[in-house]
Amino acid sequence: MLRSLKDIERYAVTASDGDIGSVVNFLFDDERWATRYLVVDSGGFLTEGRVLISPLFFRKADWTTRRFHLALTKDKVKNSPSINADKPVSRQHERDYYGYYDYPYYWSYGGLWGMWPYPGSFKPGPWQNEQAARAAAARTETDDVHLRSVNEVRGYHIQGSDDTIGHVEDFIVDDETWEIRYLVIDTSNWWFGKKVLVAPQWTTSVSWSEHKVYVDMTRQQVKDSPDWNASSAIERDFETRLYEYYGRPVYWKTDTAAAVPAHHAPSGL
Repeated sequence: MLRSLKDIERYAVTASDGDIGSVVNFLFDDERWATRYLVVDSGGFLTEGRVLISPLFFRKADWTTRRFHLALTKDKVKNSPSINADKPVSRQHERDYYGYYDYPYYWSYGGLWGMWPYPGSFKPGPWQNEQAARAAAARTETDDVHLRSVNEVRGYHIQGSDDTIGHVEDFIVDDETWEIRYLVIDTSNWWFGKKVLVAPQWTTSVSWSEHKVYVDMTRQQVKDSPDWNASSAIERDFETRLYEYYGRPVYWKTDTAAAVPAHHAPSGL
């Protein structure tokens, strides 16, 4: 199901032995447009104040009670590598993070979540020996930052092919894969506040320094696009009309499942 990240903010996060805190932000990677971490405010539980939680660690997402249940203890989270969630998170920080939890790096394989298409499709390690071997082999790997704060990108201006179109107001994600399916664009700067959806794959470029997203769309195209009701669930029928209107190939007919070599397939799959 597709969900608004704004709606998920303030969800409670619970370890197997008690509450950890609540969601205050998200980090996504700008290469795959996948939500990699929830930024959780611990409310004093942790010295650092905030901690990163990957969807990999969800035991259950309870959308009714607005709570994420983790397959982790409070001590496991508390003793995780120190990461300042308010500053850029480097690839080295991520390597420390995944090494501590003994989970495979998502960037080492072709799938959206490493060797798998979504977080709940595999089980944990042991992975440390393989991680070390792959890290040693990838000596050209850089520490470039590819994680972006959702709170920071909200407000980025959208530049169309003929004029400005609006600004990013929200993100729509798939609650199984945590991939960002759409940017919610507010057009109130020129047209009665209509909100439209634009898939990240439709952008032509992003200037992170200028806080601007470029799209190959005219204002008239956006104005004539299918009406979207922000208070209603996004149904496949609406998505079909949206993709047909812009003449884009639909994502749900593309086989995104990563091939898992037999000798790597974890037990239980």
